[in-house]
Amino acid sequence: MFLASRSLPACFLIALTLAATLPAGAAVSDHPPNVIYILADDLGYGDLSCYGQKKFGTPNIDRLAREGMRLTGHYSGNTVCSPSRAVLMTGRHPGHCHIRGNGDEATSVRLWPEDIVLPEVFQAAGYATGAFGKWGLGITTVEGRGNPLANGFDEFYGWKSQSIAHTYYPSSVVENGQEIPLEPGTYVHELIMDKARAFIRHNASAQKPFFCYIPTAVPHAAMHAPKALHEKWRKKMPQFDHVIGKYPAGPDESCPDVINPIAGFAAMMEHLDNEVGEILRLLADLGIDENTLVLFASDNGAHREGGHDPDFWNSTGGLRGQKRDMHEGGIRSPLLARWPGTIKAGATSDHLSAFWDVLPTMAELLGQPSPAGVDGISFLPTLMGTPDRQQQHESLYWEFHKRKLFSRAARIGSWKAYQENGKPLELFDLSADPGETTNVAAEHPEIVKQMEAVFRESHQPLAANRKEG
Repeated sequence: MFLASRSLPACFLIALTLAATLPAGAAVSDHPPNVIYILADDLGYGDLSCYGQKKFGTPNIDRLAREGMRLTGHYSGNTVCSPSRAVLMTGRHPGHCHIRGNGDEATSVRLWPEDIVLPEVFQAAGYATGAFGKWGLGITTVEGRGNPLANGFDEFYGWKSQSIAHTYYPSSVVENGQEIPLEPGTYVHELIMDKARAFIRHNASAQKPFFCYIPTAVPHAAMHAPKALHEKWRKKMPQFDHVIGKYPAGPDESCPDVINPIAGFAAMMEHLDNEVGEILRLLADLGIDENTLVLFASDNGAHREGGHDPDFWNSTGGLRGQKRDMHEGGIRSPLLARWPGTIKAGATSDHLSAFWDVLPTMAELLGQPSPAGVDGISFLPTLMGTPDRQQQHESLYWEFHKRKLFSRAARIGSWKAYQENGKPLELFDLSADPGETTNVAAEHPEIVKQMEAVFRESHQPLAANRKEG
């Protein structure tokens, strides 16, 4: 187990780290900063109004951009849920992380015992840690490495498994490994967000630094929303009442059909935005607003399930592709970072980063060493407004498995390589062609060779990695 040996108090190490990183004249807090990481599920790059959504607004989430930094070159860990979350937790890119596709959470889709994961880094720095929502890396009632409580979290409240998280009206919820029955018709997402806020409130009162991870299932199908919000949007969009959204849930679970899932999506997004607003209000009420870093991202690109229509909403923001492919629309993620008084308000950055960078970023913030085997690079200098100190990736790499390697992608600067199911490699210049409309591989054989080398060197065969979890 990873427990950092430190001869200096955590808060002093944090002060040393930030003093070397913050812009001249910025104040360094004597108290370790709290961190809240909100992870949306299947939210497309264009699903927030601060990233271009025109048909509805996300004013509270937009506050994170207006009062903090909006990053435009950030990527998720993969193009579907579990492997993306595994990358976030381990800091290993998709060619090294052993979870590379969705699957059975009771067996293959769970973390290894030797993995040193993101919340354990926080625990080593003396933080309280809590996760609230959809875990996606193991069945949360089963003891062992698949349970969030065995992965550095002091508390967990949310769905039993990823498949059950397809319904927002489950028959039960899990709290710290115990399954608790729910009354029929209970919209579980409201309970989950209440628990997250209770965790924040408790640790603020105890003056204990905390890491609050909120992997919300919104806006993953099914397109369930609180009744009042859904009815509000149905009245705005009655032309879609003929559409019925259907989506399966897990074993022994029913997943109610949705009348007008188009309206349901907008209602879900308004609900999520309201919940983010409640968190920001709580931070101000508790007096910890200026000592809390809030991050917001999405685990992969927009989906086309349960009646959701990403074309109607322009959910990809004009990018090609969607969930389950390696084009930009499948892996590009919004990333917002707000820390009043520390991160410059209204800042933007096109720094290239990905989920495997989050762990080393948090390690640097906390004054902790990154675990061995991490592929990421801290982007703390970017957040702190010192891009001249920011280390850059030579390349970024992704791969996605459907029982075997199905698709992969890489970036070197503005060049993007894409290959699906053994077909010839395609090459795009994102600086001139962000929509990946024109394959220029034939015109740039030297870049193709570089990308082939990245593919070859970044991929570690799964057979060599497979161990019992």
